[in-house]
Order: sequence, then structure tokens, then C-alpha cells
Amino acid sequence: MRWSLAALPLMLSSLLFTAPALAQAQQGDAGGLPNQGGNRIIQPYIEVGQVISAELSPGDDVLTFTQVAVGVDLNVQGRNSGAAVSLRYERNIGYGDNSIDTDTISGVARGTLAIIPNTLSFEAGGLAARTRVDAGGGTTANPLVREDAESRFYSLYAGPSLNTRVGEVDVQGVGRVGYNRFENDALLVDAQGQPVDVFDDSVTYLGQLRAGFRPDTLLPVGLAVTAGGFQEDIGNLDQRVRDLFVRADVTVPVSPSLALVGGVGYENVEISSRDALRDANGDPVIGSDGRFVTDPASPRVIAFDVDGLLWDVGVMWRPSSRTSLEARVGERYDSTTYYGTFTYTPSQRSAFALSVYDGVTGFGGLLNNSLAGLSSDFEAIRNPVTGDFGGLVNGSEGQSVIGGLGSVRSAAFRGRGVRASYQRIMGRTTAALGAGYDRRTFIAAPGTVLAPLDGLTDESYYIIAGLTRDIGQSANLTTNAYVNWFDAAGNGGDVTAMGASAAYNHAITRRLIGRAALAVDYFDSEFTAQDFAFATALVGLRYNF
Repeated sequence: MRWSLAALPLMLSSLLFTAPALAQAQQGDAGGLPNQGGNRIIQPYIEVGQVISAELSPGDDVLTFTQVAVGVDLNVQGRNSGAAVSLRYERNIGYGDNSIDTDTISGVARGTLAIIPNTLSFEAGGLAARTRVDAGGGTTANPLVREDAESRFYSLYAGPSLNTRVGEVDVQGVGRVGYNRFENDALLVDAQGQPVDVFDDSVTYLGQLRAGFRPDTLLPVGLAVTAGGFQEDIGNLDQRVRDLFVRADVTVPVSPSLALVGGVGYENVEISSRDALRDANGDPVIGSDGRFVTDPASPRVIAFDVDGLLWDVGVMWRPSSRTSLEARVGERYDSTTYYGTFTYTPSQRSAFALSVYDGVTGFGGLLNNSLAGLSSDFEAIRNPVTGDFGGLVNGSEGQSVIGGLGSVRSAAFRGRGVRASYQRIMGRTTAALGAGYDRRTFIAAPGTVLAPLDGLTDESYYIIAGLTRDIGQSANLTTNAYVNWFDAAGNGGDVTAMGASAAYNHAITRRLIGRAALAVDYFDSEFTAQDFAFATALVGLRYNF
């Protein structure tokens, strides 16, 4: 199967369109959202703006919209509890006989509530964002241009977490239940004109319990035992991803800042699905939404089954509170695995982070896990023209990307990759740079309609950069740029997406802010005969209550 899904580069462009900046166009003195140094921020607002979008290539259409939005930015931090919310409702009113009006809700929320201080807490999070996709492989840089070019994804989760001590033994636990959904208005097809089965929805379950003691307490070395499990039930073809494990870990100090670490255990990983309903000719039945219709009477077929030993070894290096490294190599999923993290924060004005990951999941599990990994103290970064939240945040723990970078195929996959980010504050200027690589190898059951995907790999790369400058006491300027490449599985071809934007905000009064923004986006896909380029501009006002 050739892959022509336009959602990937467009999703990535929405995630990277507003590159990271600690002081964003709608924040600080110019935007009304106070600095996160406070412990209580509640900022409702209303915005009115005029948007013009011009197609530069291959056509020359120009469309205009009036944009009306209401929203709230919230950040409340206590000693044991905290929450951050960015929620926005937007109404776009078009002009002309062929105009299309749209309504959009977007945002992100993450909170922790202490039930028993320093012991038991309840965590929850939610995400709503949109991306751009056009049936037949065409793309558009602004979902306001075409209603059928808009797709939406949602994710939410909730559950308790435990952190306590019994004597010298530390005990940690977590439990989560989540739900994820992807909606697309256009039917997506491959190069042969056949519908592509994109992710619909899933329910995820996660539970983990760990008990252990540190070196030089009960023994010269540290020991820990962990048991856990993850399951994702994917609506498409009744797919199921299940990962159960138990392991023991040892920490051997070499010096005050260096330790050798290692672990060994047992795992049971299984991925299975049912087949699609077949018609009289044996062809799979496709529903009105373009997805395969599941045959509930078909037997469950195993796509991946690993039952046996897992192990890894590595190092842990913490020479100071500003530097931390943990890196491991071993065997999991019946093959070699690598993972680890490195953080370096030489001062409050700069930070660098690097992570390497490896895991088996579906698209929904990826959304839930990235959302749950978000700090409850952050500021959401939004598109300066459309107001979209694409999944990029800056928080007390640095820059984070929330969302499913990569394709939105329904098939489960093994995802491996690396992400890096760097941020620096230089007086009135804040600069940030991010880069990443993601590789997904799909896993599908033999004899089912998804079988042609088994073993195929999607790869994506991205680089993002942003620069924000405060101008006096009442204005700021933000510039952003991104470029990403997508190499589709099979013979689907490559996609390159790049763009840049600039936004200026000026406080007219204490609560009223004037806004102006300009963005240019370009998409080059081997699937389509033509490239696409768009320019979008906005002028408007924002009132902070």
C-alpha cells in the first residue's frame, strides 16, 4: 500500500507552526498573561480579528474571514497540587458564496490534586487540537480555507498516583484510564485511490507499582522491583496492544556522582486484531467514514507475541543538580532496545534536554502518554494567526510536544526516536531550538486487511526555532520557523513542509491589546504533481478581563 495521507505533514506543521518561546505573542505585559513566576494566574479573554489567506501556488485564491474567539489561560500552583489550562472557542465567519463558517474548540489541561499530601494524589489531563488534511493528497496551510481540510484529535486521561515510604523502602505507583479520538472530514486515499484506514478511537489502561531502597541504606547497593502493564483497545478492527512485565533493578554506586544500573525481568507483549467484514466477492467492506468495517465474528489473529526475558544495563550520572544523564541498552520486544535522557541546566536562563525512546503502542496510546508526561505547570503556545493549539508548550520542566507526531494510521506500531530542545533567555530576548526524529514500524496480523502494512516504516524529522523580543514595557515581537520531512512507508513518497511566522502585540491600554501576525507555509509532496504555498495574515484586538 502506498501512503498518501496528508495529515502527517500538516499535523506536524500545526505542532511546529508556532515555534517555542517563553514569552509568546499573547502573553506577558503585551498580552495580559502574567509571568509564570506567580502561583495563581486566571486570565479570561475575548478576541476579534480579520484574517486574509492567499494561495500563492499553484492557484491564486484569496479568502477573508472574521475571527471571534473567547478563551481562558489558567495556571494555579500550590504546595502539593497544581493545574494549568489553556482553553479556547473560536468562530470563523467567511464571506462570499463559497465561504465556509467553522467552529473550533482547542486547548490543553493538566492537573494534580493532593488527596493525602506527599503520598496520594489524583491526576487528570485533556487535549483538543486540530490539524489539516485534504482528500486525495491536497493540502492547505490554514483550515479556515476549506472545512473538509480540517481534522481533529482529542485525548483525555485520569487516575491516581502514589508516592510514599515504608521504613527505608520507597513505594511509587500509578494508575490511568484514557480515551483518544481522531476525526477527519475528508476521506483519505492512497495512490491507487483506495481508502486509507486512519485511526478512529481507543481506550488505554496503565498500571505500575514499584518498591525499592536506595544505596547505602539497607545494603551498599540499591534494589527495586517493578510490576506493571499497559493495554490499548483500538476501535479499528478491534486491535489490542497488551504489555505486561515484572522486573528487578540494581544500582551500584561507583562514585558520589556515578552509578552503574541494570535490570532483568519477564515480559509478555501481545498485539492482535480481527479482520474486516467481507462482501460477497471477498473484498473488505468500507464504511462511510472511509475506515474498514470490523467483522465481530472473525477470530482474533495474533500480530506480535513476545513472552520471555527482558534486560538492560547502563549508567546514571548526576555530577550536580544542574546535570543528569541516564542511558541504557538491552533487550526488549525480542530485539535490542536503547533509551535514556540527558538534561543540562547551567542557569535559570538556559536549558538543554535530550531523550531517546522505544515502545510499542497505538496512536491513541502515544497521545495519552505524552499528555500524562506533561508537567502541571506550563504555558501553551498557540498559532499567532489561527489561534490553534498544536501541541507545543513551555513549562517549568522545559519545552514539550504533546500529540502524535507522525502518521495517523490505525495500525499499532513500535515507535523509536530521539528529541532534543534548547532554550536561552538573553535579556529581553528568548531563543529556542528543537529537533527530533521519529521511526514507526507497523505491526499487523497476517491474513487481515492490514497485513500489507506489517513491517513497513514511517519516518519523520523536524527542526523548529523561535525568537521572542520584548519591545519596551508594552509590546513584543515573536518570530518562528520550522521545517520537517516525512518519509512514508512503502512507496508513498516523501513530503517536505516548511514555514515561518511573525507576530506583533502592543498594549493599547492595560487590558486592550492590538495584534498583527503574518505566516507563510510551503508543502512539497511527491504524491501530488504540484507544490502548495500559502500566506496568511491577521489584524485584531484582544481584551483581557
